[in-house]
Amino acid sequence: MKHQANSPEDYISQAPEERKVVLNKLRKTIKNNLPLGFQEGIQFGMIGYYVPHSIYPEGYHCDPKTPLPFISFASQKKLH
Repeated sequence: MKHQANSPEDYISQAPEERKVVLNKLRKTIKNNLPLGFQEGIQFGMIGYYVPHSIYPEGYHCDPKTPLPFISFASQKKLH
């Protein structure tokens, strides 16, 4: 499922109803255990958690303009 979301809330709102509870629970669990200073947002079309440039100025090695990814999750339409 391709999401065109601008925020984690927007991403979850576009997910099928039967997945929203699980996605919100996963999001809450990650946020409650995320290291201090890390941020949440949309990265690579998924809900992502990353090390901001203020902590790690070098950024992601493939694209230094992108904050260093830490963990991400997505809701796929189906598995192959």
